[in-house]
Amino acid sequence: MIAWVFRLSKWSAILGGILLVLLTLMIVTSVSGRALIDMGLGPVPGDFELVEMGTAIAVFFFLPWTYLRGGHATVDLLYSHLPRWAQRVVVTFSDFLMLVLWLVLTHRLWEGMLEKRAYFESTFILQMPVWWAYALCLVGAAIGCLAYIAKNLIMFGLASYPAGWPVEEAKEH
Repeated sequence: MIAWVFRLSKWSAILGGILLVLLTLMIVTSVSGRALIDMGLGPVPGDFELVEMGTAIAVFFFLPWTYLRGGHATVDLLYSHLPRWAQRVVVTFSDFLMLVLWLVLTHRLWEGMLEKRAYFESTFILQMPVWWAYALCLVGAAIGCLAYIAKNLIMFGLASYPAGWPVEEAKEH
């Protein structure tokens, strides 16, 4: 199951990257359309709404893989001077705390999605239901919860890294 969570996280990051590329192309098209308004072109309608929703979705799709790869920012001012056992305690505690926060965040996204759906909230220009973005962010948040659960199981010795995972990388995180 751990290997499946790692693969799922990787593929969600790839989907997030594809989404960002599509958003970038849409922005270029929209800006070009604004620049060529005299030639009958124009901006992409609702471009800022699409960027707002798409960026949130992409971030939620990136975060699980970023966490599993140890890509989050750290403050090493004090941490790097701690003994190895104390560093493990800090990492274990912070990862467990982040799991709890991800579970709360996922629950709140679920509640928010239900509320946006119940009140038929939509975007101003495109009239696109807002709950769609919440639902896609919820998928990324659920994958994030699975990633944090998997990594916590590994840290507590209840599971191991998937086959082929770089040993040096696993030791660092």
